[in-house]
Amino acid sequence: MTLQEKQDRIVRQFQLLGEWPERYKYIIKLGQKLDPLSEEFKIDDNLVRGCQSQVWLATELEDDKIIFKADSDAAITKGLVALMVNFYSGETPDSILTTNPDFIKKIGMQDHLSPTRSNGLASMVKQMKIYAMAYKSKLNSAV
Repeated sequence: MTLQEKQDRIVRQFQLLGEWPERYKYIIKLGQKLDPLSEEFKIDDNLVRGCQSQVWLATELEDDKIIFKADSDAAITKGLVALMVNFYSGETPDSILTTNPDFIKKIGMQDHLSPTRSNGLASMVKQMKIYAMAYKSKLNSAV
């Protein structure tokens, strides 16, 4: 599934949920389904700066695709990071760098998050793109 197809699917899922109380419940459930992050990855180097809650983001490269793993100490924030992990994980660095998560605006999420959560979400996306840039550089230098 392409990133555009993933975006379209996310938009459809949120449209089916209706109002924001239901959407928040869905976001929290996404966080509950997120695979637990091993304690060894819950270190300062993996903290996403700019988040009010603690958010850890770890990565690995598998067959030239980035696998993201994450966790948070807050339910909604954990759901937001789960949404982003589900979106970008398993994609190539180039795909991540060239595809912005436009679904965030399309579902109106930025209008329903507090300013601190909105900043935290932007920080998560920024950190994922930084990892993608680093992996792209690593892959290019290996050639």
